[in-house]
Amino acid sequence: MLRRIDIENGRLCNAVVHGGVVHCAGQVPEDPDADATAQTASVLAQIDALLAKAGSDKRHILSAFVVLADIRDAPAMNAAWDAWVDPAHPPARATIEGRLVDPRWKVEIIVTAAVAA
Repeated sequence: MLRRIDIENGRLCNAVVHGGVVHCAGQVPEDPDADATAQTASVLAQIDALLAKAGSDKRHILSAFVVLADIRDAPAMNAAWDAWVDPAHPPARATIEGRLVDPRWKVEIIVTAAVAA
């Protein structure tokens, strides 16, 4: 069964659950004027809420894909990430630099997670 979570304007949904896997869309910061650490913390909080709606949590993240507008923000992003991630259950992760839709955004994060048993 396919389940869509948080459909936005019919264009996209923030997550799709299928076959016991949660596929999350890229999450972006709520405050585009915050620094990279605060933007990352905001995105991670959104991921927590989205995974909870899908019946999962950060311990069940299989992979994470982080896009930074400026790769020099990696240490700031990692500070928020390290404070958030469960060190006993870290996901596979990739981080790249790329242009984001809103030039004020510093980070966008996409995750895939297993539904919690």
